[in-house]
Amino acid sequence: MKKQKILSWLKSRRVAVLRGGWSSERTISLKTGEAVLQSFRRLGVKPADIDVRPNVAQVLNKKKIQFCFNALHGPFGEDGRIQGLLDVLRIPYTGSDALASAVAMDKHLSKEIFVRAGVATPAGVTVLKSDFASKPAETYKKLHLLISKGPLFVKPIDQGSAIGVSRISKKSELTPALKKCFRLSKGALVERLIIGKELTVGILGKMPLPVTEIIAKHDFYDFYSKYSQGGSRHITPAPISKGAARRAQILALRAFQALGCTVYGRVDIMMKSEKEMFVLEINTIPGMTGTSLMPEAAAKAGIGFDDLVLKIVELSLKARGGRF
Repeated sequence: MKKQKILSWLKSRRVAVLRGGWSSERTISLKTGEAVLQSFRRLGVKPADIDVRPNVAQVLNKKKIQFCFNALHGPFGEDGRIQGLLDVLRIPYTGSDALASAVAMDKHLSKEIFVRAGVATPAGVTVLKSDFASKPAETYKKLHLLISKGPLFVKPIDQGSAIGVSRISKKSELTPALKKCFRLSKGALVERLIIGKELTVGILGKMPLPVTEIIAKHDFYDFYSKYSQGGSRHITPAPISKGAARRAQILALRAFQALGCTVYGRVDIMMKSEKEMFVLEINTIPGMTGTSLMPEAAAKAGIGFDDLVLKIVELSLKARGGRF
């Protein structure tokens, strides 16, 4: 009955799928958006297909849009800015609100909150582009101490899809890795490499989905591994004990809620051992492409793609205070 109510609600309103945008994740956003558009059409909903540009507010007003499925990835789409704009326009949308989206996208802020909330996360330091330029000696002193204890990951603090990420093990690799980040971001998170199984846990409302193990073809789960056919293998449920799987789900939900995230998302975890796990980051708008993890995990939980889309809409409306 609830499914029919959601469908009736969607069919009676001007719905839009927001995709594309201008971030480095544009091509993936287009694919996520296309998958959602096709789902809506199968369900009998006729959404507007909006490739987001700087004039998006005018487009939304002109089309008199009443609800948005946000399929944007990366800066502007996933970092709270489009959410804030939609709040101002009083248009309900899918996913977490503006504040949670902004915090989750900022790897430095999210790590600070994880630490305060007692959520295990790899040790690391943030290097701002401005500090690297004005205080290089002080910056290198911290980083040399960190790398002396083992390999590191260097990540832009506000990008997704592993864009700009480097895995390094020598001091000589620090500068190129930092500069790679600074071409994309105002800062870099330099983080301890955790050796173990790479896990991810989808969250739907307050329900953790089955745990997935990711086995990447490359040294780590980079852009190629994420989105190329054959770039990685996903094993759901992960081949770990039931106790470890439950611990991963509990940790993922704690991290998700610590940042104030709602509706749905995906939490990436490194498992050093079955009793020692570390949260890497939270994706507040997980991909919905042919190689995406969230739909795969939902399917293992008995939730097909179309039902997943409807559940995201239902939870989003509740989060925005909506009623059917």
